[in-house]
Amino acid sequence: MAQVTLKGSPVQVNGTLPTPGSQAPDFTLVAEGLADKSLKDYAGQRKVLNIFPSVDTPTCASSVRAFNEKVVALENTVVLCISADLPFAQARFCGAEGLENVKNLSTLRGREFHTNYGVEIADGPLAGLTARAVVVLDENDTVLHAQLVGEIAEEPSYADALAALK
Repeated sequence: MAQVTLKGSPVQVNGTLPTPGSQAPDFTLVAEGLADKSLKDYAGQRKVLNIFPSVDTPTCASSVRAFNEKVVALENTVVLCISADLPFAQARFCGAEGLENVKNLSTLRGREFHTNYGVEIADGPLAGLTARAVVVLDENDTVLHAQLVGEIAEEPSYADALAALK
């Protein structure tokens, strides 16, 4: 069990964050139109998993905007924004913001993702949601970079995530 903080208060996180060099666990989450999407649906592409509690918070929204902007310059790379938000809310946010370079996935179903990726918030006011993390995968789903952000209210290291793709 890992520990992060939420505005300075300790929060326990269940599961194990995948480590660089390991094979990413498969998952099936919910995409636009309530369709199930698995890791295999993005086979052959490099993937940035931008994992966060909810797009309705300022830091989470900022991370979606930042990755939307930064992914344009990356070839054969998809950013998957993964949160507990329903696909309808995710689409509404991206539509209102004009964000077209990221794909949204919801943990509405496929809750094993939380523990398989080491991001399940176990206690505190956000219990049941995901902690903030970034996991970068190559075309074969080998983990290139993984960061569990130590303070949920802070943004991830975009520079480290993007450096893993160079």
